[in-house]
Amino acid sequence: MSNGHLLWVDDEIEMLRPQILFLQNKGYDIVKATNGADAVDLCQEQHFDLILLDENMPGLSGLDTLQRIKEILPAVPVVMVTKSEEEDIMNQAIGANIADYLIKPVNPNQILLTLKKNIHQQAIQTDVVQTNYRQEFVSLGTHISQASTWQDWIELYKRLVYWELELAEVGGEMRSMLKMQKQEANNDFAKFIRRNYENWIDTENGDRPMLSPDVIKQRVFPLLNQNEKVFLIVIDNFRYDQWRSILGEISEFFTFEEELYYSILPTVTQYARNAICAGLMPLQIKRMYPDLWIEEGEEEGKNLNEAQLLQTLMQRFRRNERHAYYKLNDSVAVDKLLGQFKNLLHNDLNVLIINFIDILSHAKTEHQMVHELVGNEQALRSITLSWFRNTSIRQLFQAMARSGYKVIITTDHGSIQVDNPIKIIGDRETNTNLRFKVGKNLNYTSKELFEIRQPQRAGLSSPNLSSTYVLCTGDHFFAYPNNYNLYAARYTGSFQHGGVSMEEMIIPLITMTPKP
Repeated sequence: MSNGHLLWVDDEIEMLRPQILFLQNKGYDIVKATNGADAVDLCQEQHFDLILLDENMPGLSGLDTLQRIKEILPAVPVVMVTKSEEEDIMNQAIGANIADYLIKPVNPNQILLTLKKNIHQQAIQTDVVQTNYRQEFVSLGTHISQASTWQDWIELYKRLVYWELELAEVGGEMRSMLKMQKQEANNDFAKFIRRNYENWIDTENGDRPMLSPDVIKQRVFPLLNQNEKVFLIVIDNFRYDQWRSILGEISEFFTFEEELYYSILPTVTQYARNAICAGLMPLQIKRMYPDLWIEEGEEEGKNLNEAQLLQTLMQRFRRNERHAYYKLNDSVAVDKLLGQFKNLLHNDLNVLIINFIDILSHAKTEHQMVHELVGNEQALRSITLSWFRNTSIRQLFQAMARSGYKVIITTDHGSIQVDNPIKIIGDRETNTNLRFKVGKNLNYTSKELFEIRQPQRAGLSSPNLSSTYVLCTGDHFFAYPNNYNLYAARYTGSFQHGGVSMEEMIIPLITMTPKP
Protein backbone atom coordinates (compact mmCIF):
# COMPACT_ATOMS: atom_id res chain seq x y z
CA MET A 1 0.00 0.00 0.00
CA SER A 2 1.29 3.45 -0.92
CA ASN A 3 2.30 5.86 1.84
CA GLY A 4 1.32 8.78 -0.37
CA HIS A 5 0.92 10.07 -3.92
CA LEU A 6 3.40 12.93 -4.48
CA LEU A 7 4.10 15.43 -7.26
CA TRP A 8 7.68 16.72 -7.47
CA VAL A 9 8.15 19.76 -9.72
CA ASP A 10 11.73 20.80 -10.58
CA ASP A 11 13.44 21.79 -13.85
CA GLU A 12 16.46 19.72 -12.72
CA ILE A 13 14.42 16.69 -11.67
CA GLU A 14 17.04 14.15 -12.83
CA MET A 15 19.51 15.58 -10.32
CA LEU A 16 17.04 14.63 -7.56
CA ARG A 17 17.03 10.95 -8.49
CA PRO A 18 18.70 9.76 -5.21
CA GLN A 19 16.05 11.53 -3.12
CA ILE A 20 13.25 10.18 -5.32
CA LEU A 21 14.58 6.59 -5.09
CA PHE A 22 14.82 6.97 -1.30
CA LEU A 23 11.17 8.04 -1.06
CA GLN A 24 10.03 5.32 -3.46
CA ASN A 25 11.76 2.75 -1.25
CA LYS A 26 9.78 4.23 1.67
CA GLY A 27 6.54 3.45 -0.16
CA TYR A 28 5.72 6.78 -1.84
CA ASP A 29 4.41 7.08 -5.43
CA ILE A 30 6.08 10.02 -7.15
CA VAL A 31 4.95 11.81 -10.29
CA LYS A 32 7.60 14.09 -11.81
CA ALA A 33 7.24 17.40 -13.67
CA THR A 34 9.96 19.69 -15.03
CA ASN A 35 7.98 22.94 -15.27
CA GLY A 36 5.08 24.80 -13.72
CA ALA A 37 2.70 24.47 -16.68
CA ASP A 38 2.95 20.66 -16.69
CA ALA A 39 2.49 20.65 -12.91
CA VAL A 40 -0.74 22.65 -13.22
CA ASP A 41 -2.02 20.24 -15.89
CA LEU A 42 -1.23 17.24 -13.67
CA CYS A 43 -3.09 18.83 -10.76
CA GLN A 44 -6.18 19.11 -12.95
CA GLU A 45 -5.96 15.39 -13.77
CA GLN A 46 -4.89 13.80 -10.47
CA HIS A 47 -5.14 14.24 -6.73
CA PHE A 48 -1.87 14.43 -4.78
CA ASP A 49 -1.24 14.02 -1.06
CA LEU A 50 1.65 16.54 -1.18
CA ILE A 51 3.50 18.60 -3.80
CA LEU A 52 7.23 19.42 -3.73
CA LEU A 53 7.79 22.57 -5.77
CA ASP A 54 10.98 24.24 -6.95
CA GLU A 55 10.84 28.04 -6.75
CA ASN A 56 13.30 28.95 -9.53
CA MET A 57 12.08 27.47 -12.86
CA PRO A 58 11.89 28.79 -16.43
CA GLY A 59 8.44 29.81 -17.60
CA LEU A 60 6.05 29.83 -14.67
CA SER A 61 7.98 30.62 -11.50
CA GLY A 62 7.49 28.52 -8.41
CA LEU A 63 5.37 31.22 -6.75
CA ASP A 64 3.15 31.59 -9.83
CA THR A 65 2.79 27.81 -10.05
CA LEU A 66 1.94 27.69 -6.36
CA GLN A 67 -0.87 30.18 -6.85
CA ARG A 68 -2.40 28.19 -9.72
CA ILE A 69 -2.07 24.89 -7.86
CA LYS A 70 -3.83 26.37 -4.84
CA GLU A 71 -6.74 27.37 -7.07
CA ILE A 72 -7.09 23.75 -8.23
CA LEU A 73 -6.16 21.84 -5.05
CA PRO A 74 -6.54 24.32 -2.18
CA ALA A 75 -6.24 21.72 0.59
CA VAL A 76 -3.12 19.89 -0.67
CA PRO A 77 0.08 20.82 1.23
CA VAL A 78 2.80 22.34 -0.94
CA VAL A 79 6.46 22.29 0.13
CA MET A 80 8.76 24.85 -1.49
CA VAL A 81 12.18 23.42 -2.34
CA THR A 82 14.64 26.05 -3.54
CA LYS A 83 18.21 27.28 -3.57
CA SER A 84 17.04 30.79 -2.72
CA GLU A 85 17.53 32.10 0.79
CA GLU A 86 16.07 35.52 0.01
CA GLU A 87 13.81 36.62 2.82
CA ASP A 88 11.31 38.24 0.43
CA ILE A 89 10.73 34.95 -1.40
CA MET A 90 10.34 33.14 1.93
CA ASN A 91 7.76 35.71 3.04
CA GLN A 92 5.82 35.40 -0.22
CA ALA A 93 5.81 31.62 -0.01
CA ILE A 94 4.73 31.61 3.64
CA GLY A 95 2.10 34.23 2.82
CA ALA A 96 0.76 31.86 0.16
CA ASN A 97 0.20 29.28 2.90
CA ILE A 98 2.87 26.74 1.99
CA ALA A 99 3.27 23.73 4.26
CA ASP A 100 7.07 23.94 4.54
CA TYR A 101 10.14 25.64 3.05
CA LEU A 102 13.31 23.62 2.32
CA ILE A 103 16.67 25.00 1.15
CA LYS A 104 18.65 23.00 -1.40
CA PRO A 105 20.56 20.79 -1.22
CA VAL A 106 18.06 18.73 0.75
CA ASN A 107 18.88 15.35 2.18
CA PRO A 108 16.33 12.53 2.00
CA ASN A 109 15.59 12.53 5.73
CA GLN A 110 14.66 16.23 5.60
CA ILE A 111 12.07 15.44 2.97
CA LEU A 112 10.85 12.38 4.86
CA LEU A 113 10.35 14.53 7.96
CA THR A 114 8.25 17.09 6.10
CA LEU A 115 6.16 14.26 4.59
CA LYS A 116 5.53 12.83 8.06
CA LYS A 117 4.53 16.29 9.37
CA ASN A 118 2.18 17.07 6.51
CA ILE A 119 0.75 13.70 5.48
CA HIS A 120 1.08 11.36 8.43
CA GLN A 121 1.06 13.69 11.44
CA GLN A 122 -2.50 12.86 12.51
CA ALA A 123 -1.94 9.12 12.29
CA ILE A 124 1.39 9.33 14.15
CA GLN A 125 -0.07 11.54 16.87
CA THR A 126 -3.07 9.24 17.22
CA ASP A 127 -0.84 6.21 17.62
CA VAL A 128 1.38 7.93 20.20
CA VAL A 129 -1.56 9.30 22.20
CA GLN A 130 -3.30 5.93 22.24
CA THR A 131 -0.12 4.17 23.35
CA ASN A 132 0.49 6.71 26.11
CA TYR A 133 -3.09 6.51 27.36
CA ARG A 134 -2.93 2.69 27.46
CA GLN A 135 0.14 3.06 29.67
CA GLU A 136 -1.67 5.59 31.89
CA PHE A 137 -4.92 3.64 32.14
CA VAL A 138 -3.89 1.53 35.11
CA SER A 139 -2.30 4.50 36.88
CA LEU A 140 -5.52 6.50 36.49
CA GLY A 141 -7.54 3.60 37.85
CA THR A 142 -5.29 3.45 40.90
CA HIS A 143 -5.63 7.22 41.38
CA ILE A 144 -9.42 6.90 41.27
CA SER A 145 -9.52 4.11 43.86
CA GLN A 146 -7.06 5.84 46.20
CA ALA A 147 -8.30 9.47 45.99
CA SER A 148 -9.16 10.46 49.56
CA THR A 149 -8.69 14.24 49.82
CA TRP A 150 -10.10 17.21 47.96
CA GLN A 151 -6.59 17.84 46.59
CA ASP A 152 -6.48 14.27 45.23
CA TRP A 153 -9.73 14.82 43.36
CA ILE A 154 -8.53 18.08 41.84
CA GLU A 155 -5.35 16.43 40.57
CA LEU A 156 -7.31 13.44 39.27
CA TYR A 157 -9.79 15.64 37.45
CA LYS A 158 -6.95 17.60 35.85
CA ARG A 159 -5.42 14.33 34.61
CA LEU A 160 -8.74 13.14 33.19
CA VAL A 161 -9.29 16.44 31.39
CA TYR A 162 -5.75 16.30 30.02
CA TRP A 163 -6.45 12.90 28.46
CA GLU A 164 -9.86 14.01 27.25
CA LEU A 165 -8.20 16.83 25.31
CA GLU A 166 -5.41 14.55 24.06
CA LEU A 167 -7.91 11.95 22.83
CA ALA A 168 -10.35 14.49 21.40
CA GLU A 169 -9.42 13.69 17.80
CA VAL A 170 -9.04 9.96 18.43
CA GLY A 171 -12.08 7.78 17.96
CA GLY A 172 -13.07 4.34 19.07
CA GLU A 173 -11.74 2.29 21.93
CA MET A 174 -9.56 4.84 23.74
CA ARG A 175 -12.31 7.43 24.10
CA SER A 176 -14.69 4.73 25.29
CA MET A 177 -12.15 3.63 27.89
CA LEU A 178 -11.71 7.21 29.10
CA LYS A 179 -15.47 7.73 29.29
CA MET A 180 -15.70 4.61 31.41
CA GLN A 181 -12.96 5.90 33.72
CA LYS A 182 -14.70 9.26 34.09
CA GLN A 183 -17.94 7.49 35.03
CA GLU A 184 -16.08 5.40 37.58
CA ALA A 185 -14.38 8.51 38.95
CA ASN A 186 -17.67 10.40 39.24
CA ASN A 187 -19.25 7.50 41.13
CA ASP A 188 -16.41 7.56 43.67
CA PHE A 189 -16.40 11.37 43.71
CA ALA A 190 -20.07 11.39 44.76
CA LYS A 191 -19.21 9.05 47.67
CA PHE A 192 -16.37 11.38 48.66
CA ILE A 193 -18.68 14.41 48.63
CA ARG A 194 -21.28 12.54 50.74
CA ARG A 195 -18.63 11.86 53.39
CA ASN A 196 -17.09 15.32 53.48
CA TYR A 197 -19.36 18.09 52.21
CA GLU A 198 -21.16 18.95 55.46
CA ASN A 199 -17.81 19.10 57.30
CA TRP A 200 -16.55 21.62 54.73
CA ILE A 201 -19.58 23.82 55.36
CA ASP A 202 -19.17 23.54 59.13
CA THR A 203 -15.74 25.16 59.20
CA GLU A 204 -13.94 27.96 57.37
CA ASN A 205 -10.45 27.17 58.64
CA GLY A 206 -10.15 23.38 58.57
CA ASP A 207 -8.77 21.17 55.84
CA ARG A 208 -11.29 22.03 53.18
CA PRO A 209 -11.08 23.43 49.67
CA MET A 210 -11.85 26.95 48.60
CA LEU A 211 -15.62 27.18 48.08
CA SER A 212 -17.82 29.67 46.26
CA PRO A 213 -18.17 32.12 49.21
CA ASP A 214 -14.36 32.27 49.55
CA VAL A 215 -13.46 33.46 46.05
CA ILE A 216 -13.57 37.24 46.54
CA LYS A 217 -12.30 37.11 50.12
CA GLN A 218 -9.34 34.85 49.33
CA ARG A 219 -8.36 35.95 45.81
CA VAL A 220 -9.69 39.46 45.14
CA PHE A 221 -9.23 41.20 48.49
CA PRO A 222 -5.52 40.26 48.78
CA LEU A 223 -4.86 41.88 45.39
CA LEU A 224 -6.74 45.02 46.42
CA ASN A 225 -4.64 45.07 49.60
CA GLN A 226 -1.56 45.26 47.37
CA ASN A 227 -3.07 48.28 45.57
CA GLU A 228 -3.78 46.22 42.48
CA LYS A 229 -6.86 47.00 40.43
CA VAL A 230 -8.92 43.98 39.48
CA PHE A 231 -11.38 42.68 36.91
CA LEU A 232 -13.28 39.66 38.24
CA ILE A 233 -14.78 37.77 35.29
CA VAL A 234 -17.41 35.17 36.18
CA ILE A 235 -18.27 33.12 33.09
CA ASP A 236 -21.45 31.29 34.00
CA ASN A 237 -21.37 27.50 33.52
CA PHE A 238 -17.69 27.40 32.48
CA ARG A 239 -15.93 24.05 32.82
CA TYR A 240 -12.24 23.40 33.29
CA ASP A 241 -11.90 21.77 29.85
CA GLN A 242 -13.49 24.85 28.28
CA TRP A 243 -10.90 27.02 30.00
CA ARG A 244 -8.15 24.81 28.61
CA SER A 245 -9.65 25.16 25.12
CA ILE A 246 -9.31 28.98 25.16
CA LEU A 247 -6.04 29.08 27.10
CA GLY A 248 -3.99 29.62 23.94
CA GLU A 249 -6.06 32.67 23.04
CA ILE A 250 -5.79 34.15 26.54
CA SER A 251 -2.02 33.59 26.80
CA GLU A 252 -1.54 35.98 23.89
CA PHE A 253 -2.44 38.81 26.27
CA PHE A 254 -1.67 37.52 29.78
CA THR A 255 0.54 35.36 31.94
CA PHE A 256 -1.55 33.37 34.37
CA GLU A 257 -1.70 31.21 37.48
CA GLU A 258 -4.21 28.38 37.26
CA GLU A 259 -6.01 26.71 40.15
CA LEU A 260 -9.24 24.79 40.73
CA TYR A 261 -11.76 25.17 43.53
CA TYR A 262 -15.16 23.69 44.45
CA SER A 263 -18.61 25.03 43.71
CA ILE A 264 -21.13 24.73 46.52
CA LEU A 265 -24.23 22.56 46.14
CA PRO A 266 -26.56 22.69 44.34
CA THR A 267 -24.34 23.63 41.40
CA VAL A 268 -26.66 26.27 39.96
CA THR A 269 -26.39 30.01 39.61
CA GLN A 270 -29.02 30.82 42.22
CA TYR A 271 -26.87 29.24 44.92
CA ALA A 272 -23.27 29.33 43.73
CA ARG A 273 -23.09 32.77 42.11
CA ASN A 274 -25.05 34.46 44.88
CA ALA A 275 -22.57 32.85 47.28
CA ILE A 276 -19.63 34.27 45.30
CA CYS A 277 -21.09 37.78 45.31
CA ALA A 278 -22.14 37.75 48.96
CA GLY A 279 -19.21 35.79 50.35
CA LEU A 280 -21.81 33.75 52.24
CA MET A 281 -23.60 30.42 52.05
CA PRO A 282 -27.25 30.59 50.95
CA LEU A 283 -28.57 30.02 54.49
CA GLN A 284 -26.42 32.89 55.76
CA ILE A 285 -27.70 35.17 53.00
CA LYS A 286 -31.30 34.34 53.92
CA ARG A 287 -30.70 35.01 57.62
CA MET A 288 -28.65 38.20 57.22
CA TYR A 289 -30.31 39.70 54.14
CA PRO A 290 -33.77 38.12 53.83
CA ASP A 291 -34.88 40.69 51.27
CA LEU A 292 -32.05 39.62 48.95
CA TRP A 293 -32.66 35.86 49.01
CA ILE A 294 -35.32 34.44 46.70
CA GLU A 295 -36.57 30.95 47.54
CA GLU A 296 -37.36 28.19 45.08
CA GLY A 297 -40.97 28.52 43.99
CA GLU A 298 -41.07 32.32 44.24
CA GLU A 299 -41.86 34.11 41.01
CA GLU A 300 -39.07 36.69 41.27
CA GLY A 301 -35.83 36.10 39.34
CA LYS A 302 -33.24 34.29 41.44
CA ASN A 303 -30.18 36.24 40.28
CA LEU A 304 -31.35 39.84 40.34
CA ASN A 305 -29.75 40.85 43.63
CA GLU A 306 -26.11 40.01 42.96
CA ALA A 307 -24.96 43.64 42.76
CA GLN A 308 -26.53 44.36 46.15
CA LEU A 309 -25.02 41.19 47.60
CA LEU A 310 -21.60 42.31 46.38
CA GLN A 311 -22.20 45.64 48.09
CA THR A 312 -22.98 43.88 51.40
CA LEU A 313 -19.73 41.91 51.11
CA MET A 314 -17.69 45.09 50.61
CA GLN A 315 -19.43 46.75 53.55
CA ARG A 316 -18.98 43.79 55.93
CA PHE A 317 -15.25 43.78 55.29
CA ARG A 318 -15.06 47.60 55.38
CA ARG A 319 -13.72 47.80 51.88
CA ASN A 320 -13.73 51.33 50.57
CA GLU A 321 -12.57 50.54 47.05
CA ARG A 322 -14.70 51.86 44.26
CA HIS A 323 -16.40 48.93 42.52
CA ALA A 324 -18.99 48.16 39.86
CA TYR A 325 -20.99 45.16 38.70
CA TYR A 326 -22.02 44.37 35.09
CA LYS A 327 -24.03 41.50 33.64
CA LEU A 328 -23.33 40.69 29.97
CA ASN A 329 -25.87 38.42 28.30
CA ASP A 330 -24.86 38.89 24.65
CA SER A 331 -22.43 40.58 22.28
CA VAL A 332 -24.54 43.74 22.19
CA ALA A 333 -23.99 44.15 25.93
CA VAL A 334 -20.25 43.52 25.50
CA ASP A 335 -20.05 46.10 22.69
CA LYS A 336 -21.86 48.61 24.87
CA LEU A 337 -19.43 47.97 27.73
CA LEU A 338 -16.45 48.40 25.39
CA GLY A 339 -17.91 51.73 24.30
CA GLN A 340 -17.71 52.99 27.87
CA PHE A 341 -14.61 51.04 28.88
CA LYS A 342 -12.76 54.16 30.03
CA ASN A 343 -15.35 54.58 32.75
CA LEU A 344 -14.45 51.17 34.16
CA LEU A 345 -10.90 52.36 34.73
CA HIS A 346 -12.14 54.69 37.49
CA ASN A 347 -12.99 51.60 39.57
CA ASP A 348 -10.67 49.53 41.70
CA LEU A 349 -12.82 46.43 41.16
CA ASN A 350 -15.05 45.56 38.21
CA VAL A 351 -17.12 42.39 38.43
CA LEU A 352 -18.33 41.17 35.02
CA ILE A 353 -20.84 38.33 34.71
CA ILE A 354 -20.78 36.69 31.26
CA ASN A 355 -23.74 34.43 30.51
CA PHE A 356 -23.08 33.16 26.96
CA ILE A 357 -22.16 29.56 27.80
CA ASP A 358 -25.05 29.09 30.22
CA ILE A 359 -27.48 30.49 27.64
CA LEU A 360 -25.98 28.15 25.03
CA SER A 361 -26.40 25.18 27.36
CA HIS A 362 -30.08 25.95 27.92
CA ALA A 363 -30.63 26.63 24.21
CA LYS A 364 -29.32 23.14 23.43
CA THR A 365 -32.36 21.62 25.10
CA GLU A 366 -34.82 24.00 23.46
CA HIS A 367 -33.64 24.08 19.83
CA GLN A 368 -32.82 21.05 17.70
CA MET A 369 -30.22 22.92 15.63
CA VAL A 370 -28.28 23.93 18.75
CA HIS A 371 -28.66 20.38 20.05
CA GLU A 372 -26.88 19.11 16.93
CA LEU A 373 -24.18 21.80 17.10
CA VAL A 374 -23.33 20.97 20.72
CA GLY A 375 -23.78 17.23 20.56
CA ASN A 376 -20.81 16.26 22.71
CA GLU A 377 -18.08 17.64 24.93
CA GLN A 378 -15.65 18.19 22.06
CA ALA A 379 -18.28 20.26 20.26
CA LEU A 380 -18.93 22.25 23.44
CA ARG A 381 -15.23 23.11 23.68
CA SER A 382 -15.09 23.96 19.99
CA ILE A 383 -18.02 26.35 20.12
CA THR A 384 -16.57 27.95 23.26
CA LEU A 385 -13.32 28.61 21.39
CA SER A 386 -15.20 29.96 18.38
CA TRP A 387 -17.20 32.26 20.67
CA PHE A 388 -14.02 33.65 22.18
CA ARG A 389 -12.23 34.08 18.85
CA ASN A 390 -15.05 35.56 16.81
CA THR A 391 -17.03 37.82 19.14
CA SER A 392 -16.27 41.04 20.95
CA ILE A 393 -15.29 39.02 24.05
CA ARG A 394 -11.81 38.88 22.53
CA GLN A 395 -11.72 42.68 22.27
CA LEU A 396 -12.84 42.89 25.89
CA PHE A 397 -9.87 40.81 27.02
CA GLN A 398 -7.54 42.90 24.87
CA ALA A 399 -8.89 46.04 26.53
CA MET A 400 -8.42 44.55 29.99
CA ALA A 401 -4.85 43.58 29.09
CA ARG A 402 -4.10 47.15 28.00
CA SER A 403 -5.62 48.50 31.23
CA GLY A 404 -2.90 46.94 33.36
CA TYR A 405 -5.47 45.49 35.78
CA LYS A 406 -5.14 42.05 37.26
CA VAL A 407 -7.83 39.81 35.74
CA ILE A 408 -9.39 36.85 37.53
CA ILE A 409 -11.47 34.41 35.48
CA THR A 410 -13.72 31.98 37.25
CA THR A 411 -17.22 30.53 37.15
CA ASP A 412 -20.04 29.63 39.48
CA HIS A 413 -20.34 25.98 38.36
CA GLY A 414 -19.76 23.63 35.45
CA SER A 415 -22.07 21.20 33.67
CA ILE A 416 -22.19 17.53 32.73
CA GLN A 417 -23.60 15.74 29.71
CA VAL A 418 -26.47 13.60 30.99
CA ASP A 419 -27.61 10.27 29.59
CA ASN A 420 -29.60 8.40 32.24
CA PRO A 421 -33.05 9.56 33.39
CA ILE A 422 -34.25 8.83 36.94
CA LYS A 423 -37.92 8.83 37.90
CA ILE A 424 -39.02 11.21 40.65
CA ILE A 425 -42.40 12.46 41.86
CA GLY A 426 -42.91 15.88 43.42
CA ASP A 427 -45.74 18.26 44.19
CA ARG A 428 -46.52 21.49 42.35
CA GLU A 429 -44.02 23.46 44.45
CA THR A 430 -41.09 21.30 43.40
CA ASN A 431 -38.51 23.16 41.30
CA THR A 432 -37.92 22.36 37.63
CA ASN A 433 -34.14 21.81 37.55
CA LEU A 434 -33.20 18.46 35.99
CA ARG A 435 -30.21 17.74 38.25
CA PHE A 436 -31.61 18.65 41.67
CA LYS A 437 -35.00 18.85 43.34
CA VAL A 438 -36.04 20.53 46.56
CA GLY A 439 -39.44 19.87 48.10
CA LYS A 440 -41.34 18.37 51.00
CA ASN A 441 -43.05 15.47 49.24
CA LEU A 442 -40.43 13.98 46.95
CA ASN A 443 -40.84 10.33 46.00
CA TYR A 444 -37.92 8.43 44.48
CA THR A 445 -36.26 5.03 44.79
CA SER A 446 -32.93 5.36 43.02
CA LYS A 447 -29.71 4.91 44.98
CA GLU A 448 -27.88 7.10 42.44
CA LEU A 449 -28.82 10.23 44.36
CA PHE A 450 -27.29 12.60 46.90
CA GLU A 451 -29.77 13.43 49.65
CA ILE A 452 -29.65 16.47 51.92
CA ARG A 453 -32.33 15.84 54.52
CA GLN A 454 -31.10 18.59 56.86
CA PRO A 455 -30.46 21.54 54.53
CA GLN A 456 -29.06 23.82 57.25
CA ARG A 457 -26.13 21.42 57.75
CA ALA A 458 -25.22 22.01 54.10
CA GLY A 459 -25.61 25.78 54.39
CA LEU A 460 -28.92 25.75 52.53
CA SER A 461 -32.25 27.37 53.29
CA SER A 462 -35.47 25.38 53.60
CA PRO A 463 -38.45 26.67 51.62
CA ASN A 464 -40.56 24.54 53.98
CA LEU A 465 -39.90 22.97 57.38
CA SER A 466 -39.67 19.48 55.89
CA SER A 467 -37.82 20.38 52.68
CA THR A 468 -35.33 17.86 51.32
CA TYR A 469 -32.74 18.46 48.62
CA VAL A 470 -32.11 15.57 46.23
CA LEU A 471 -29.23 15.85 43.75
CA CYS A 472 -28.29 13.64 40.81
CA THR A 473 -24.83 12.14 40.68
CA GLY A 474 -22.88 10.96 37.65
CA ASP A 475 -24.67 11.47 34.33
CA HIS A 476 -28.24 11.09 35.64
CA PHE A 477 -31.11 13.54 35.34
CA PHE A 478 -34.65 13.67 36.68
CA ALA A 479 -37.79 12.85 34.72
CA TYR A 480 -41.38 12.72 35.93
CA PRO A 481 -43.17 9.39 35.36
CA ASN A 482 -46.15 10.95 33.59
CA ASN A 483 -43.85 12.53 30.97
CA TYR A 484 -40.98 10.09 31.29
CA ASN A 485 -40.47 9.19 27.63
CA LEU A 486 -40.76 12.83 26.56
CA TYR A 487 -38.17 13.96 29.11
CA ALA A 488 -35.88 11.03 28.37
CA ALA A 489 -35.86 11.76 24.63
CA ARG A 490 -35.63 15.52 24.97
CA TYR A 491 -32.85 15.80 27.53
CA THR A 492 -30.65 12.77 26.97
CA GLY A 493 -27.32 14.09 25.68
CA SER A 494 -27.91 17.62 26.94
CA PHE A 495 -25.61 19.51 29.30
CA GLN A 496 -27.13 20.09 32.74
CA HIS A 497 -25.98 21.38 36.10
CA GLY A 498 -27.19 21.34 39.68
CA GLY A 499 -25.90 17.95 40.75
CA VAL A 500 -22.76 16.26 42.02
CA SER A 501 -19.97 15.57 39.52
CA MET A 502 -16.39 16.64 38.98
CA GLU A 503 -17.44 18.62 35.90
CA GLU A 504 -19.99 20.64 37.88
CA MET A 505 -18.12 21.07 41.18
CA ILE A 506 -14.38 21.28 40.37
CA ILE A 507 -14.07 24.56 38.52
CA PRO A 508 -11.34 26.93 37.30
CA LEU A 509 -10.02 30.06 38.94
CA ILE A 510 -7.34 31.85 36.91
CA THR A 511 -5.37 34.89 38.10
CA MET A 512 -3.87 36.75 35.14
CA THR A 513 -1.30 39.51 34.72
CA PRO A 514 -1.18 41.52 31.46
CA LYS A 515 1.90 41.00 29.32
CA PRO A 516 4.00 44.14 28.77
